Amino acid sequence: MSESITGSAAGPTAGTPGPQSVPSRIVREPLRFAYWVPNVSGGLVVSTVEQRTGWDLDYNVRLARKAEEVGFEYALSQVRYLSSYGAAQQHESTSTSLALLLATEKLKVIAAVHPGLWEPAVLAKFINTADQFSGGRAAVNVVSGWFKDEYTRLGLPWLEHDERYRRSAEFIEVLRALWTQENVQFHGDFYRVNDFTLRPGPVPVPGRPHPEIFQGGNSTAARRNGGAHADWYFSNGKDFDGFTEQYDDVTRVALEHGRTVRFGLNGFAIVRDTQAEAEDQLREIVANADTASVKAFRDSVQQAGASTADKKGMWADSTLEDLVQYNDGFRTRLIGDPEQVARRIIEYKKRGVNLLLLGFLHLLEEVEAFGTRVLPIVRDLEADLERDIARRGEREVLTGS
Repeated sequence: MSESITGSAAGPTAGTPGPQSVPSRIVREPLRFAYWVPNVSGGLVVSTVEQRTGWDLDYNVRLARKAEEVGFEYALSQVRYLSSYGAAQQHESTSTSLALLLATEKLKVIAAVHPGLWEPAVLAKFINTADQFSGGRAAVNVVSGWFKDEYTRLGLPWLEHDERYRRSAEFIEVLRALWTQENVQFHGDFYRVNDFTLRPGPVPVPGRPHPEIFQGGNSTAARRNGGAHADWYFSNGKDFDGFTEQYDDVTRVALEHGRTVRFGLNGFAIVRDTQAEAEDQLREIVANADTASVKAFRDSVQQAGASTADKKGMWADSTLEDLVQYNDGFRTRLIGDPEQVARRIIEYKKRGVNLLLLGFLHLLEEVEAFGTRVLPIVRDLEADLERDIARRGEREVLTGS
């Protein structure tokens, strides 16, 4: 990638952080929780099973307010432009995010966006406005693109897999420069900015140099971008080993660039009074899968992994059953009674997860139940973990180890 950025600092929070010490794998801060905003129809599983989940504004406002009330800190608005794969209707992500920001007081809302469909300076201005109106709670998730038709039917170029990620890297760097500098000059392969300043800038928030930038994916290119450019790396649904492998890879890249990155993990939670009830619910979802839509989705997305040089990409190894939840959320196995799910969440925390991005079958009622039945157990287990770490530290000091 050929690029250069120049500009004058816009304030004390300008620029990217310099080298930092490596965080321990066990996250020494409370886990954060997010939920998938249902701004597309069809719910969070591609199944004909009953889903008591709406996608209209009224439902989403009630859900957002309930989520922040019971302890969720983030919500992620989905991006889908074409009717496809169980999502027959869609509301646009950035406008949905702004609506939810204006309807809430604490919730941070992440808008998923596509480079190639947005100019980065236009998006940066939109997010600045949303950030100002919400008191510093706007964020973005940069999606490099997996749905070819959304580009080609608009007459836009569909780039080769790794080129899409190179474009995303430039997109992120333009966003960051415009949010932290004045008189920005950027000359890359995909974007040009000439002496540009955005006013007003983002809201100054302690510990946040600019609106948070999330980016996900599984491929080598995605991991490289996550480590080198993003603030947060989103992992699709993974078991323990799968997440650890991504954590190690992205952390290595981040260290090579003198950076640290936080990690989010996608999961689909099925919390019932007993594990048997939760497993029965999973079986019912899969048994009633909209098989035609799931197969069409698989055929569309698996080319993304297959098109990479090492065949390691998003959904490259997903089974048909995995894709009934279209972000592999079942793989995280957050399925059981409240205690079981909370303990599994802590095991992910021990492996470096900072944030859980969750989907549910009946979003409004299950977000409330998760916040009241699971989160208190998670917080108690986190306190136990902190005490255990402190005791181990004391023993190490006493023994000189």
